[in-house]
Amino acid sequence: MSREDNGKFSAKRKRSSSPAPASSSTSHNHNNDRSLTHSGKSSDQPIYTTRAQIGKPAPDFTDVPALVNGVFKEISLKSYLGRYLIIVFYPQDFTYVCPTEIIAFSDRLAEFRDIDTDVIAVSVDSKYSHLAWYNTPQEKGGVGNVKIPLLSDATRQISKDYGVYDEDLGFAIRGLFIVDPKGILKHAVMNDVGVGRSVDETKRVLTALQYVSEYGDVCPVNWQEGMATINPDPDGAKEYFKLHAKH
Repeated sequence: MSREDNGKFSAKRKRSSSPAPASSSTSHNHNNDRSLTHSGKSSDQPIYTTRAQIGKPAPDFTDVPALVNGVFKEISLKSYLGRYLIIVFYPQDFTYVCPTEIIAFSDRLAEFRDIDTDVIAVSVDSKYSHLAWYNTPQEKGGVGNVKIPLLSDATRQISKDYGVYDEDLGFAIRGLFIVDPKGILKHAVMNDVGVGRSVDETKRVLTALQYVSEYGDVCPVNWQEGMATINPDPDGAKEYFKLHAKH
């Protein structure tokens, strides 16, 4: 299927006919034997199945072809043990929203590395497609010497294991996962293909996860670094609730 033939990415598609958003609960609903496709219609083909569960080991992958700083390499999940890892799944190279996300994460890679975190991106494209995209200037829709590794999930297995593979489209939706230094999955978010993710929100969640891991307190709604946290104890939490009660 060419990208122009695919209704998801066709430049001729009218704004009023944009696809319905995927259900936010699909990754945790194992009882549904029918799922919504990108068109919003029921389909016998599931959008995704998943082995990825919060609080459990992240689905493993080994010796995956990748483009790293313009060089072909192989990447395994285990090589990131000891640091946090953000895994960014995206639909395809040479599309529209995808380069904006990859470039944004790449531009702020130093910020993530400063807090012991690596970032990788995954699509079903071949490593040769990644190389061509890497060598394409940003002003022409490429990612122009992007700093984060681009993994080639040509078998679709990683995307399926993480529950982001769309059987009808033949590629992954926008899934983002945070794995802790022990290889445990701590955060997952999925977007419909037409909506890009937020680097700021990703960093906020990451910082909160790191704080909870280090100090034991938990982070309330909209928590930002430096804000009050909650002692997860009936008596200990009273101090926070007393100070922040609205009524």
